[in-house]
Amino acid sequence: MTPARGDRAAPPAPEDHWEVRFADAASAKGWENLAQQARENTYRAWLAMRTDPRPTAETPRHHRLKGSLAHGSHRGQTCEQWQIEVTGSGRIWYLADGVRRTCWITFAGAGHPRATDR
Repeated sequence: MTPARGDRAAPPAPEDHWEVRFADAASAKGWENLAQQARENTYRAWLAMRTDPRPTAETPRHHRLKGSLAHGSHRGQTCEQWQIEVTGSGRIWYLADGVRRTCWITFAGAGHPRATDR
């Protein structure tokens, strides 16, 4: 998504941090909705993705997805897919692309993702 006039400017990642980017327009829109409802928690999630996107000590609020959701692909690169629980039902899903040191946000929203409702 190309930035436009009026968009927030995201700082570039320092050398030891990861970039955080949207995989598609829907995730960008969901991010904005989530940020409006839970500003502080969304910021903390962004910091976690930026500094420790694949934590060795997973928690119930920040963990790798399981089963068919454990991996995803972006730009031809297969990556681990992770989840951060931002609120009781608000989630962020992202692909941790170790080659590009980039977290690709594939879902962000104030409601629980439907893909887990099986």
